[in-house]
Amino acid sequence: MTVVALNHEQLIQIYQDLHQIPEIGLEEHETQAYLLNVIKQFPQDFLTIKTVETAILVHVTGTVGAKTIGWRTDIDALPVAEQTGLPFASKHPGRMHACGHDIHMSVALGVLSHVADVQPANNFLFLFQPAEENASGGKRLYEMGALDEWRPDEIYGLHVNPQLPAGAIGCRQGTLFAGTCEIHAKFYGKSGHAAYPHLANDMVVAGASFVNQLQTIVSRNVNPIESGVVTLGQFHAGTIGNVISGTAQIDGTIRALTQKMNAHIQRRVQTIAQGTALAFGCEVDLDLHQGGYYPVENDPETTAAFIDYMQDRSDVTYIETEPAMTGEDFGFLISKLKGTMFWLGIDQPYQLHSEHLAPKTEAIDKGIAAIYGYLSTRDQTLA
Repeated sequence: MTVVALNHEQLIQIYQDLHQIPEIGLEEHETQAYLLNVIKQFPQDFLTIKTVETAILVHVTGTVGAKTIGWRTDIDALPVAEQTGLPFASKHPGRMHACGHDIHMSVALGVLSHVADVQPANNFLFLFQPAEENASGGKRLYEMGALDEWRPDEIYGLHVNPQLPAGAIGCRQGTLFAGTCEIHAKFYGKSGHAAYPHLANDMVVAGASFVNQLQTIVSRNVNPIESGVVTLGQFHAGTIGNVISGTAQIDGTIRALTQKMNAHIQRRVQTIAQGTALAFGCEVDLDLHQGGYYPVENDPETTAAFIDYMQDRSDVTYIETEPAMTGEDFGFLISKLKGTMFWLGIDQPYQLHSEHLAPKTEAIDKGIAAIYGYLSTRDQTLA
């Protein structure tokens, strides 16, 4: 028997089921099978389902089909040991939906169930994307050509926000999330006895100089009215206090609200690394890895329409939010496709990625109602 639009009890069960089977990016086989089972219970008259690795693409053929409206949800989890105490806690040791992707998937299925129930005027594409957390899944799929057949004319996505009331919608024009870039630098000198520094080449000193100089990038190379962050979280060198270390490994991250600024900071890190190697007579291997974690720079037209709709709805709590320095690989997709990302509140005292994160589930129904309502207006506008 086919299922029409999912009801509250079904959605809560789906959320709890998904919460129990968290999987790391590109390993989401159980999650994919569960999602496919739910999707195949919807009316199939105008649905076409395609899988690519652990991704699922669901195309909904419209009566007119002049445009394609996209919806993206991520499906992977984190290597976090859950400590929520929930009766439906993770069954996979050391794995948890600590970033709320279980909520994301539940909302996506709810919206899809509405779209599948009554054929829209335009086409829809629902993308259930793997590997948001660890392998730039959006970029991976895009570059594989997975979206080419059903390329969206505009695409939307959400992320849960623990600081907003459950079900509230948060958005803004411009950048919602920062673009991120990993820094991995290894300096190679010459180890030696602590009593004979002139016979060695100390990479603790070289590494320390590199760390100090990187702290000048934001303070002296970034326009004060713009934003950027350079954080170095790891410095590994040496084994004991009386031996001069011949190597130093330093790891960190860049955060910036525009891709232009992110690229500017990357260039400065490269210059400083090369200058440090020259100044200390050593070698350096520098890996700056951004992948698909571009800034989430919302499209002006789709975002204006989205905000106008949410502000006009008496049943929606809309909150204009500030930019966040967290990263999201949806940024890559909307660097290629027109689109908008927004927050969905889940009212929690814990941060994203916390082992204690337990979203308030009333956000699911409220999110679906707001999103389907908005997408319906886009369907009418584009027909």
